[in-house]
Amino acid sequence: MAVSFFEHQAQAQRRTKILVFLFVLAVAGVVLAVDALISAIYLFNRFDGVFGAVQAADAAGGWLNLLSGGFLVVASVVTVGLIVSVSLWHILRLAGRGEEVARMVGARPIPPNADDPLERRLLNVVEEMAIAAGVRVPKVYVMDDERAINAFAAGYDVSSAVVAVTRGTLESLSRDELQGVIGHEFSHILNGDMRLNVRMLGVLEGIVFLSAIGAFLMRNSSRVRGRNAGGVVLTMIAVGLALFVIGYIGLFFSRLIKAAVSRQREFLADASSVRFTRNPDGLAGALDQIALAPAGARISNRYAEEMAHMYFGQSINVWFGAMFDTHPPLDERISRVRPGFARTRYRASRRTEVIESTQPGAAVPGTMIPTKLTADARRSDDRRIPWPRSASQSAALVGQLDAAEMDCAARLLAALPELIRNRVRDPEGARATVIALLLAHNDELMRQQVDALMVKGLGVLAEAALQLVTSTRTLGAPFRLAVVDLALPALKLASAEAKRELIAGAEAAINADRRVSVHEFVVLTLLRAQLSDRAGARAAKHASLAAASEHVTTLLSLVAHAGARGKSAAQVEEQMVTAFAAGAREAQLERLSPLARGALNFDSIARALAELKGLPPLAKAVLIKAMFATATHDGSIRIAEAELLRLAGAVLDCPLPPLLDEIDLATLVA
Repeated sequence: MAVSFFEHQAQAQRRTKILVFLFVLAVAGVVLAVDALISAIYLFNRFDGVFGAVQAADAAGGWLNLLSGGFLVVASVVTVGLIVSVSLWHILRLAGRGEEVARMVGARPIPPNADDPLERRLLNVVEEMAIAAGVRVPKVYVMDDERAINAFAAGYDVSSAVVAVTRGTLESLSRDELQGVIGHEFSHILNGDMRLNVRMLGVLEGIVFLSAIGAFLMRNSSRVRGRNAGGVVLTMIAVGLALFVIGYIGLFFSRLIKAAVSRQREFLADASSVRFTRNPDGLAGALDQIALAPAGARISNRYAEEMAHMYFGQSINVWFGAMFDTHPPLDERISRVRPGFARTRYRASRRTEVIESTQPGAAVPGTMIPTKLTADARRSDDRRIPWPRSASQSAALVGQLDAAEMDCAARLLAALPELIRNRVRDPEGARATVIALLLAHNDELMRQQVDALMVKGLGVLAEAALQLVTSTRTLGAPFRLAVVDLALPALKLASAEAKRELIAGAEAAINADRRVSVHEFVVLTLLRAQLSDRAGARAAKHASLAAASEHVTTLLSLVAHAGARGKSAAQVEEQMVTAFAAGAREAQLERLSPLARGALNFDSIARALAELKGLPPLAKAVLIKAMFATATHDGSIRIAEAELLRLAGAVLDCPLPPLLDEIDLATLVA
């Protein structure tokens, strides 16, 4: 049976404990080496002349004095403190967002409105895969100085991920091969590997720190000047060499750690990429191109050693490769993803690709690409669609990406109006597009919203949004979250003041009629989660749903109210209570009671989502099941409820793919 997103996340947390254990072993090995060096220096000083014999009794007694006097203990404590301090400093430095890792290796961010056709193609592949997976579109970087074929994903959670590729990857691979590589990296994003990878990067920096100090001393010994320079130089070289050798003990353990933790995950990521793209030749071809490339996958950056476990391919050459390689051999990876892959025939048939820089991807074979939505599409939010999945089967959709979702994402992107697709690629256009999504169809209400923006001093933003209304009005519910996701990379490039203005403008537009629709709630909550000053703040920790029952009540009540409909207030109340009870049973919290609609507000819901984000992975799985049980208690789901569930998944780092392959996109388009 396939391992679920939540099980992968739990496994990643358990692997962190293994990493801690191996780190302790590595530190112990380095400490013993330092103590051995100090003892050797001490014993050397006990020699009787240069070629004399050790005065055994005197030396042994002196060594015992050295030990009993606490000198070795002090040296051990200092060594441990130094390694742990360096590791913690790097872990904390990289603990924010994936951009820190990308900047560390000198990668350049690719702007959302990039003109370079190779970069445009990469952005399109990443956008398509992010929409399909239900994750926020990550920032994309390129390592311009690297000619090898390689890539990595970095970040502490799904929402903060970045994807980086080498220039060689852009220039050497076809679109199918590039899609295979990006699919591999998205597997690491969805399987919880990134946080472990970044932590391991920080840990390894501490372990090899002594080796770096030794290399520094030896490199700079030649700069010493003065009367006693010769003795100082020899001392620096001797100490530097000793530290370098000791550091290599740390390097031995670091490579052992990387090999132990990362190799099997590469097989999993390869298999996931094939499932995502339904094209094993793409990934197999990318691996074959590494074998052909002069530089292979080797990285020249100074962090190639520390980051070897994060790359798509083997980034360094190591001794005893079978033991210390971070990646399986290329031939084995190819044979697993594409048994019987005819490399010679593939190379012969491989054609230079014509790059279409503005298209998000090829159309799905046999599928009509819609040009616009019907006039009734935006009123379809209240339709109930049959939902054949159980709560457990629905929760299993989290973090899952396959060819059906990829097809759906390609259709969504192809159906977007050209004007919208272009405007979301720069910060100002992205801000205007988001506000345009919130403007009402009713002209009188839209005037009230524009007036509210004017009062906030956001007249320019309102005017820019009005120019896009004709295009945004053609978009139905399935497209809204996708448009916001496409806009987020550009929005994140805006100044802090521009982000605050956007959130204030969204609040003004929403509150103009003193009521909040599910669509408005989804957009504003996602903007706050991604762009506010508190975005990326550490989530509170709760051991179980019972410990966070207050917030579970808030979230289930929100979903229950969103789906309740009836001809009378009594019918609406009955539906809401029934739906809530179904979710509470799934969460094994039958004692909970739903909140009244008036008790739900932005602040309480935002607080609930922030608190529940800190749940353990398996507890989150139960929460998602409970939410689906609430929304689908009668075997059907409203499109507005599906949008709400995807929003909650986005904020909780439990990404849900578009549910359109279940709802049938053809019913929403002309």
